[in-house]
Amino acid sequence: MNTRFFIKIIVLWVFTGAYSGIFAQQGQILLKIGTTTDIHGAYFPNDWYTGKPIAGSLSQVYTWAQEQRHVPGQTLILLDNGDLVQGDPAAYYSNAVDIHKPNIAARILNFMGYEAASVGNHDMETGHLVYDQLAREYRFPWLMANGVSLITGEPVFKPYTILEHAGIRIGILGITTPKIPDWLPPALWSGLEFRGMVETAKKWSEYILTQEKPDILIGLFHAGVDATYGNQSIDDPLNENASEWVARKVPGFQIIFVGHDHKSWNFKVADPNGDSVLILGSVSRAAEIAVASITLKKQDNQDNRYRITSVTGTHQKIKDYPPDPEFMKKFSGYIDTIQQYVDQPVGTITRRITADDAYFGPSAFVSLIHRAQLDLTGADVSFTAPLSFRSELAPGILTVKDLFRLYRFENQLYTIQLTGAEIAGYLNYSYSIWMKTMTGPDDLMLNMEQQKDGSWKLKNAYYNFDSAAGIDYIVDLSKPAGQMVTITQMSNGQPFNLNKNYTVALNSYRGSGGGNHLRLGAGLSKEAITGRLIRASEKDFRLLFTEWVRKQRTIDPVALQNWKTVPEPWILVAAPRDAQRLFKERN
Repeated sequence: MNTRFFIKIIVLWVFTGAYSGIFAQQGQILLKIGTTTDIHGAYFPNDWYTGKPIAGSLSQVYTWAQEQRHVPGQTLILLDNGDLVQGDPAAYYSNAVDIHKPNIAARILNFMGYEAASVGNHDMETGHLVYDQLAREYRFPWLMANGVSLITGEPVFKPYTILEHAGIRIGILGITTPKIPDWLPPALWSGLEFRGMVETAKKWSEYILTQEKPDILIGLFHAGVDATYGNQSIDDPLNENASEWVARKVPGFQIIFVGHDHKSWNFKVADPNGDSVLILGSVSRAAEIAVASITLKKQDNQDNRYRITSVTGTHQKIKDYPPDPEFMKKFSGYIDTIQQYVDQPVGTITRRITADDAYFGPSAFVSLIHRAQLDLTGADVSFTAPLSFRSELAPGILTVKDLFRLYRFENQLYTIQLTGAEIAGYLNYSYSIWMKTMTGPDDLMLNMEQQKDGSWKLKNAYYNFDSAAGIDYIVDLSKPAGQMVTITQMSNGQPFNLNKNYTVALNSYRGSGGGNHLRLGAGLSKEAITGRLIRASEKDFRLLFTEWVRKQRTIDPVALQNWKTVPEPWILVAAPRDAQRLFKERN
């Protein structure tokens, strides 16, 4: 531990010791609740791709937690708000490779002393074998009240828990976003149905308040704040991000911790009784912790109950906290194992490829995924998007970590059936959220907007920018959204028929309705989407892709020149200008 950090602890100890002494004299209690969310596998301070340290990790969160636990007169409660076990090789190895040993996430959170956690949608993406194992191995309750059994109608996970600290009873209700069936294959959530956040919160908060009589009621919601995100209706019972809506509609909560949207939130709203509810959330990958401080004063009554006197929220940045030595020693063997795993060679690549050019036309980076999907499925058409915003692979040896850079998500590989007209609608939808209608070379090509600080950002998620392989087509940006794409032929020279059925390869997120390409683009209902599935891979695509690369041995990545944007004179001016704007702040 460095000297500056040690001095910081001493100062905190002295200051808070005096502060807590005053609290004790006044009969008050201070609870501090630190909540992590959307960790996405950032357990260790390692960037497995570059070897450099990262800004946040659970190893550093533990340093902060241990500091807080040694502050006199203060009680620390550590919670996690979901999406913990997906998104990083450290998580993936335990979930998909080393599956017969205790899951590393359970080992870490148990060691750190977490007292409750909520289930996130990406936690469920790991499948029954993994999340059922985690539920057994966690030494604390894993909460989700709105995922209920199709047979009993009761929550499959524990809906809530009651913690007791310093004589205070703390009720914690766990809820996750109910949109999981729109994103994940049914096999991953078989036996469950997902109910709305407001109805679930109302049911369980009433039960907790009347039956458990807590001094504090907390919502641990793996769902965001913006209920209009993705043009959703705030009144949709299955709204993806209804956390604030719950606070406004359901009485009884003092704090609602939010997650899923990877944003910092710290504000208060009034519940139906006019009481204040703190809404608090933080960004992803342990870069910060959402911290609620609650002071309570003992009442002079027969029940010895406590009255809340203040509730405040802050965000604790983690980058300045060093990894805890005890933590690192405890998991050093696993860290070495992961480094050896990601450094494994799987093949050779002959030239450099980058995701940067994937936003402006055919890309070798994206074409490599198309090639693998078509080879693995034998489909007529492939759909995929760039799944890393900015990433590149250098020529030479390809390793496992390179494939993580190329393909970030744990998706299955789907083969579905679509008509030619549905394929055209799908692509028109994709390009309508990706590119803009232009009237000349001075217009934007990409669908992006300038921020208050002068930087530029894409208006929609880059991982929804699907291009196609197996067909030849033109994207005419002089035409309005929904009419930009014209398919000219199959890439093998055969005619393309709008009325013919084709087999299409795509990932399970898209094939389950994620991104709305099949619903709003192809015009399929939720039931129709399910009925179009021909085949789903048993293994996730990254494992299949790794095996495919090993069989290829040497890959010469080239862009499949099966589509282009026009008018070309406009694009020649707009594309480099938009690229400079988009990437300027990120170089």
